[in-house]
Amino acid sequence: MSTTDSRVPRPAAGAPHKPPTGPRLEARGLQLAYDGRTVVADLDLAVPTGRITAVVGANACGKSTLLRALARLLAPRGGAVELDGAALRSLPTRELARKLGILPQTPVAPEGLTVGDLVGRGRAPHQTWWRQWSAADEEAVRAALAATSMTELVDRPVDELSGGQRQRAWIAMAVAQGTPVLLLDEPTTYLDLAHQIDVLDLITDLNRREGRTVVMVLHDLNQACRYADHVVAMKAGRIVAEGPPAEVVTEATVEDVFGLRCRVVPDPVSGTPLVIPLGRHHGDTGGPADAG
Repeated sequence: MSTTDSRVPRPAAGAPHKPPTGPRLEARGLQLAYDGRTVVADLDLAVPTGRITAVVGANACGKSTLLRALARLLAPRGGAVELDGAALRSLPTRELARKLGILPQTPVAPEGLTVGDLVGRGRAPHQTWWRQWSAADEEAVRAALAATSMTELVDRPVDELSGGQRQRAWIAMAVAQGTPVLLLDEPTTYLDLAHQIDVLDLITDLNRREGRTVVMVLHDLNQACRYADHVVAMKAGRIVAEGPPAEVVTEATVEDVFGLRCRVVPDPVSGTPLVIPLGRHHGDTGGPADAG
């Protein structure tokens, strides 16, 4: 089934954002460490509510570590992460799971679990001993499967899927959870280019149609510029720059953060920054890219 299934309403291209109504997610003086080694130090971040934020940076700069802390998967060594002013560590697990969803980088499903069962697990935070599976749960799962093109695979075991199909199944589970805040660690991993764009379009739909706050770690700078309202560039566990893509993704910042010389020009499709890498064989000396 195509992600353009007519049963799943989708906003028109360029549709305005729904006014932000979700909870505020903030980090204050955050310090994160693994085995005594500091990975993130004295970091402050106020995630724009109701917007899409992309966290970018070189490998091992602390992007995924930050996301884990925002999801309460990693306890801070110092500072705090707050949701509407309350420290995450103080919130009951079920309450937090109704407000904040996380798709980690390499999730693992129990052997033999079907796609439908996996996506259905996204509804667990909404159930109690007096409120079991409901029509609302059924509809949330159906819509999530349709939106991610997984309806026809609903009865397939997750461990029999291709890497791209498996990734879409996990995204469907996160969508079905229905949280106002969604944290995604490299959601386009294992996907070919067409499905990368499908997933990023889906994330944009969720944001514009429902006002969900999205924070995602991305490696592709050009996709981050196209799809994010707010870009956070990290280097060595610190935020080097943050703000609208046009203000953050500059030739100087790309060289500082990634050690990569480049040209930044307007994307002919979206008008957002388009990063064109330079190298020893293209544009480094005397070529057209260095003209002028």
